[in-house]
Amino acid sequence: MGSFKRRMVQFASTLIGNGYFKGFAKGTIYRGKLKSFCFPGLNCYSCPGAYTSCPIGSLQSVAVGLKHQVSLYVIGLLMLIGTIGGRFVCGWLCPFGLFQELLYKIPSKKYKMPKFLSKLKYFFLTVFVLLLPALFTNEVGIGLPYFCKYICPAGTLEASLPLIIRNAALRRAIGIMYYWKLLLLGVTVILAVLFSRPFCRVVCPLGAIYSLFNRVSFYQMNVDSSKCIKCDICNKNCPVDIKIYENANSPECIRCGICMGKCPTKAIGSGFKTGKRRMEDEKVLDTGSGTHSCH
Repeated sequence: MGSFKRRMVQFASTLIGNGYFKGFAKGTIYRGKLKSFCFPGLNCYSCPGAYTSCPIGSLQSVAVGLKHQVSLYVIGLLMLIGTIGGRFVCGWLCPFGLFQELLYKIPSKKYKMPKFLSKLKYFFLTVFVLLLPALFTNEVGIGLPYFCKYICPAGTLEASLPLIIRNAALRRAIGIMYYWKLLLLGVTVILAVLFSRPFCRVVCPLGAIYSLFNRVSFYQMNVDSSKCIKCDICNKNCPVDIKIYENANSPECIRCGICMGKCPTKAIGSGFKTGKRRMEDEKVLDTGSGTHSCH
């Protein structure tokens, strides 16, 4: 699980998910059948190169439809991805996660993110993705995608900027909301240079959803306590600042595997749990005991 391998997977995921190059050239978006499907990571529907939809945008549409009908596809997809890998998508497949990691490589003084801020992403999920679109609708029952419209910097980077550069009609329609979103993107860029993955850790609703599955997903991180010397090298290299030997499947862990490569005693591992072993570990979780190793 080397860093180079993960980086190649991140780039490949970004290119595959945004391979409609004609859209970038003409300032248009793809509207074919693939738009019926959701990309597993945060990737804007309106990005000129995007073949698929954004799961957060789709989830807001589900919230709007709660008064009428619920799209089991969107909810089911997110639950399936979370059940299989937890936040694995965040560490390996998300284009905006890759963007932040590259920004963090810019030489500058680096800072640690206050850990209590990580709770804010559940606020953004609950309020902007679920409650506001469901509660505030117009006379025909249509609500706004509040998170996409007012918060999401990924949409500004992936959709607004490239579309406005190539589309004269959109440039003439620029208003105050565009400048607000541009300001948020600028703040996100600056913070991503100073802090490791700030949007993922503090704001991202998709990360909030996947984090709920980290402890129960089939893919699990594990620490062999007989080998671990608690040297904290894992913590010093962790992009989300967790001590994996204290909580191997913390909701904040993005399963990037960096700690595995850095561990001097090779105490950290990962793998899929199935059958009897999974049932045994679920009993451990129920009793509040420590984590077990995967084999």
